[in-house]
Amino acid sequence: MIKAVIFDLDGTLLDTIEDITDSLNIALKSDGFRNYTAAEMKMFVGSGVNVMLQRALTGADYTQAQFDSVKARYMAEYAERQAVKTRVYPGLIEAIDALRALGIKTAVLSNKPQKDTSNTVAHYFSLSRFDLVYGQREGVPTKPDPTALYQIIKSLGVAKEDCLFVGDSDVDMKTACNAGMKKIGVLWGFRGRGVLEQNHADHIISSAAQIVEIAKGNHP
Repeated sequence: MIKAVIFDLDGTLLDTIEDITDSLNIALKSDGFRNYTAAEMKMFVGSGVNVMLQRALTGADYTQAQFDSVKARYMAEYAERQAVKTRVYPGLIEAIDALRALGIKTAVLSNKPQKDTSNTVAHYFSLSRFDLVYGQREGVPTKPDPTALYQIIKSLGVAKEDCLFVGDSDVDMKTACNAGMKKIGVLWGFRGRGVLEQNHADHIISSAAQIVEIAKGNHP
């Protein structure tokens, strides 16, 4: 049986896109840049704040000072509204509790800054549901680099062969591939089946309960 399940955050555990969109649009507008819909924003997230901003500013004429200004405003805005429209995807609290009842360790690995990762996990799940919660930290490469994933595996005291990584994006699937880990792609997130198939998801699921079944070895 699987001994640990590691989750991505945005698009996997939490539907955060509305709060991210609102926060970034305020920041972009404050410096005279265009705004985006939540559907458009789904294609920007997943690789950390800097990459998200670079994608949002593609084609725009901006200085480093403007980039820094938009980033600072976004971080401030998101700190205030990260729990306004964000919601837990259905069934995930129950699935996590079921995993832990089976003695399976759980963790979170996100490219969201560490403070925001910890705050949103604490608000929506409580930190006690996870053995480790890692966001983007100074000096540690972001996903799809597997460094942080290796750190989690080592801290949990499990072998990578006994772990599952659960995510919704190409970045998540590539992270697990780079670490040599089994991976589950979720259909309720920000990318979709095509991206998950192209990036070699071992399982593609449509309900949180399937995570538990896969961990128990009861899923093809």
